[in-house]
Amino acid sequence: MTTIPAAERPVGVDIQENEQNRAVVEAIEADNPEATIRHMPGMVRVQSPGKLVINRESVEERIGREWETHEFQLAIISYFGHIKEWDDDQILIAWDH
Repeated sequence: MTTIPAAERPVGVDIQENEQNRAVVEAIEADNPEATIRHMPGMVRVQSPGKLVINRESVEERIGREWETHEFQLAIISYFGHIKEWDDDQILIAWDH
């Protein structure tokens, strides 16, 4: 059996589809050029090989107001990967190994 290295294994997040989360999805897409975005009824799936970064500044630029990373909890339905970092400026989802 072949094991996919953590740097290539897909991680991602499912985000509720609504007006306020649109800026979050746009920011994730801008900061993760290798990510794929799939719109489904009621949600958006964002998937990326190895890691996914959500930057507070990128969301704020698009949403037009201050945004705190803890607000991301209200947007997500589920995620796959490990939350490696979650602070005031950035959320990083990746695999440990």
